[in-house]
Amino acid sequence: MNLQEHTRPLFQAFVVTVAFLSLGVAAEADDKRPNILVILTDDQRYDAMGFVGHPFLKTPHIDRIAREGAHLKNAFVTTSLCSPSRASILTGLYAHNHRVVDNYNPIPKGLRYFPEYLQEAGYETAFIGKWHMGGMIDHVQPGFDHWISFKGQGVYFGDLNEGKVKGRYVPQVNRDGFNVNGKRVPQKGYVTDILDRFSREWLEDRKGDKPWMLYLSHKAVHADFLPANRHAFSYQDAPFERPKSWFESPEEFTDVPRWVQHQRNSRHGVEFAYYTNLNIETYYKRYCETIRAIDESTGRIMSLLESRGELDNTLIIYLGDNGFLFGEHGLIDKRCAYEASIRIPMVMRCPKQFDGGQTIDDVVANIDVAPTLLDAAGIDKPEHMDGESFLPLLQGKDVDWRDYLLYEYYWERNYPQTPTMHALCGKRYKYIRYHGVWDIDELFDLEKDPGEKRNLINDPAHQELIAELNTKLFEALRETNGTEMPILQDRGTKFLHRKDAGSRGTDFPNWFYRQPEASWQPSQ
Repeated sequence: MNLQEHTRPLFQAFVVTVAFLSLGVAAEADDKRPNILVILTDDQRYDAMGFVGHPFLKTPHIDRIAREGAHLKNAFVTTSLCSPSRASILTGLYAHNHRVVDNYNPIPKGLRYFPEYLQEAGYETAFIGKWHMGGMIDHVQPGFDHWISFKGQGVYFGDLNEGKVKGRYVPQVNRDGFNVNGKRVPQKGYVTDILDRFSREWLEDRKGDKPWMLYLSHKAVHADFLPANRHAFSYQDAPFERPKSWFESPEEFTDVPRWVQHQRNSRHGVEFAYYTNLNIETYYKRYCETIRAIDESTGRIMSLLESRGELDNTLIIYLGDNGFLFGEHGLIDKRCAYEASIRIPMVMRCPKQFDGGQTIDDVVANIDVAPTLLDAAGIDKPEHMDGESFLPLLQGKDVDWRDYLLYEYYWERNYPQTPTMHALCGKRYKYIRYHGVWDIDELFDLEKDPGEKRNLINDPAHQELIAELNTKLFEALRETNGTEMPILQDRGTKFLHRKDAGSRGTDFPNWFYRQPEASWQPSQ
């Protein structure tokens, strides 16, 4: 064999390799798929943003996303509880399908998270922050190339003595620090600032031209609310009007369920909130102060992307995992189907995907996040997902969209105050059906009664609508395989106590009582 014959295969292989690499570089250079930045907050209410007209909270950077992008004003969660909602965001599934229905039990095997599909499509992915699914775990999860997390709820300050504001004990708190790609790293400083720094470092240190997805999951603004020291007491003198419940203004409310009245004196009620003598005004102001660091972080990350020329080709979605009640209906916390519990903030920005300055009225949800982000990346929605992409709504396309969204919450032994419930949530009407409890259901006209004070369940003029929504509710359950309730093992502490010398419970409403049938006679 002469030299030419000997080298020809090598030369051909070299040519093929160079051509392949050239095509690959060209593909990467021409890749117009957007980068994706998910900013998830914990327990942030839909109205805890400056641009929606908050009386004192300032969030200029969140406001910018809405101003230059879109505000999805009717965004909801399908279960108002941390772990189930987070699972729905990542999987596009209802809780009855992903089976993460509390904050304590292990994650079911076989769940597929949307970042896995992005990875397979060539995206570089990172998770930074609060995982809070499957109990006290923080190990690396599928779908992420880069991983930084902490166990359970984590803490705001690594050193208890560091914060100016002091808090109460919170279940699932952990001071083990961070799991940084499998290495244990202690927490030094304020958690929101640390997660912000980790995020910007990852963005700055990235190599190559792959599109990327960063999932920044804040601990804030979960109770107990501890603001950064620079923001502590900054809203101390701000105006506050405590919500009035059926207890203070009985004439304004109609047919309040007994479970709501009983929950007033419980760990999730205003009389005995978290087993303390909680001052709701102070608590709410600490909450707003804690949000300020999240907004600052959002601004720093956007400035970094702008300086790198990446901002306008990055799809930013900012949302909360559920809402939070501060005395509405006499309640604290979440879980129930009332507006302050299930409605969330959601704003998006991506000039190369859709126009800015939009307000979207359609009902969207956490189960829609995964299909929407996959759609933006050019990936078809996996058939098993319950949610739908709302990207066409942002792009002004004529699409057949839902009228009502299914909501579900399953009774927890840890917090027995709140019953199992299902609801249909629309732009105007909300129908709530309670399960396994001797009580009344609810129907609200949100257009006329945004405070959900007038329960129309016994209103003769609405009986046809109630029957229609009840039928639609069960249709939605059947269509999504939701007619069987998940029942998981008992784990964690039971918070079932009531305050001594507090309210002792309520009687059934008068219309529950009736006379025996006149025609009935005992057997002779």
